[in-house]
Formats: sequence, structure tokens, C-alpha cells
Amino acid sequence: MLSLDKQLCFSLYSASNAMGRAYRPLLEQLDLTYLQYIVMMLLWEHDSVSVKSLGQRLHLDSGTLTPLLKRLENKGLVKRSRSQQDERVRVIQLSEQGAALRQQAEAIPQQMLCQADMPIEELVALKQGCDRLLAKLMK
Repeated sequence: MLSLDKQLCFSLYSASNAMGRAYRPLLEQLDLTYLQYIVMMLLWEHDSVSVKSLGQRLHLDSGTLTPLLKRLENKGLVKRSRSQQDERVRVIQLSEQGAALRQQAEAIPQQMLCQADMPIEELVALKQGCDRLLAKLMK
């Protein structure tokens, strides 16, 4: 049971590291880290989101999220503000520059599919399996 090659956790860890390395050169062109990229993807979907819901959606704690959002703000990609309905709530919005970056990023998913070089059905099944595993582990 303790053989490293039989451990699902090690396969997921190794695949995650390899995925990060594959994304790195693509994201360097956008001057984004992977975590910054997933924040931007969420904002490209929703334009504006509370910091709390952003953290919940991306499974990131405030200790990770706050400096990440500050860096994105310093790059001019997002604006942080207080909610008009509740001043305790911090809201993150895309800046014009952040919205414009979406155009450059649109090619990345296809480039990653090419690198994976697997049938789309296998990749979809893999994602669905990971999603189910995450749901079970988050209980």
C-alpha cells in the first residue's frame, strides 16, 4: 500500500506540477501567474465579485487571496473597492486593462489542449473525476 507509484495523491500532485509548468510560458506572455490567471478567468465571467465569494469559488484563503489581488491591482488589471450595499464587503472588478487582457488569454485553453495531446473525451472524464473527488474531500 505504501508504494509511491500506487498513490493517487502522488499522481495528482505530479500532474498538477506538470500542468503548472506547461501553463507558465503561456502565462508569462500575459505577465500572470497561474493563480492570477484563475482569478482573471473568474472575473472575465462575472466582471465583479466579492473577495469572500472569490475565495470560496477558487478554494483560496484570505492570506493567499489578499496579496494576490493587491498584485493584480498594482498591475492595473483589477480595482478593489467597498460594496455600496455593505461597506464591510470588499468587491473586485475588472479594470479596462484587465478586460482587454481577455482577448490575449483566449488562445490559452486551446494551446493547453494541444499540449495535453489526449482525446477531448478523456480530458472531460478526467476533469469530472477530479471534480467528484474534490466534492467528496471537501465534505
